[in-house]
Amino acid sequence: MLKSFSENKIIAGCDEAGRGCLAGPVVAAAVILPKGFKNKILNDSKVLSEKSRNLLRKTIEKQAISWAIGIASADEIDKINILNASFLAMHRAIQKLEIEAELLIIDGNRFNPYPNIPHKCIIKGDGKFMSIAAASVLAKTYRDQIMIDLDLNSPDYYWKNNKGYPTKQHRKAIQEIGINKQHRKTFQLLTNQFTLSL
Repeated sequence: MLKSFSENKIIAGCDEAGRGCLAGPVVAAAVILPKGFKNKILNDSKVLSEKSRNLLRKTIEKQAISWAIGIASADEIDKINILNASFLAMHRAIQKLEIEAELLIIDGNRFNPYPNIPHKCIIKGDGKFMSIAAASVLAKTYRDQIMIDLDLNSPDYYWKNNKGYPTKQHRKAIQEIGINKQHRKTFQLLTNQFTLSL
């Protein structure tokens, strides 16, 4: 079972989903869990099944003291790069929390400081601390839903299946029909196997 970071401060765990995708936004979540919160299933969203993530999302939304989602668009990713866009999405999530955190714990090794709230970066924190894992689950489930919704307008990219990640199927669709406004134009959209005619 994952640990609580501290019982003495108001801690917000932060994580994002979608950094490695070729299309769609990067989505971040910030979560403040109650003291003594426990859940045997909660873990890094990447090791959970889709069914478990969706069940946990309902639990987290119901039991968290406060939670929020922040988004940075594909256009913003192209303008400021994916790392800064990830931090921007986290800042937007933190800003929307109804309760102000006393400490932010961030999944990863880098972060752009948020005004007036100290932070601590934790490598693989989504597999260590419950509030980061909770943020991981919310970020992943919200981003997946965005890509499923985008798929309704752009079914040829199969986003409901690949969620914008660089799968062979997705790259083949890009090669055959080109890109649309949801694609990150600063990313390597095709490998050497494929060539893109613009």
